[in-house]
Amino acid sequence: MSALSRGRRLGVDVGKVRVGVAISDPDGILATPLVTVPRDMGAAPNAVPSDIAELVRLVGEHEAVGIVVGLPVRLNGLEGPAAIDIRAYAGRLAEVVGLPVVMADERMSTVVATRRLAERGVRGKRQRAVVDQAAAVEILQSWLDAQRRQR
Repeated sequence: MSALSRGRRLGVDVGKVRVGVAISDPDGILATPLVTVPRDMGAAPNAVPSDIAELVRLVGEHEAVGIVVGLPVRLNGLEGPAAIDIRAYAGRLAEVVGLPVVMADERMSTVVATRRLAERGVRGKRQRAVVDQAAAVEILQSWLDAQRRQR
């Protein structure tokens, strides 16, 4: 398999209320938290939701070459209604951003992120503010690691 092309990638954890965003370094080694964006569920069907518009802006600002969206797969490996919603979100994002948007299994990313934050003493309201970014880091880092293992 060919090497991962150089360039920053955004990791995205889409929730019902917030969208956590992480970013990688240009060499695809390390994912770091970037921002949490409020989810725009009220956009008209033909309009670009504000959260997707913000992701497009972040892609431009950071010159990202791709986006990795966490896919909520059930523990048994099957996809439920949440996965259908996220696939639709990723499809809409791909239409608007014009870059590769790949899906990555996000099983346990929020659980792992929550545990890691708690281990660092980040709890309660402070934790809720950053857990989506931390989950995005878990999603992107797992994907980057998997790409490196395939080289």
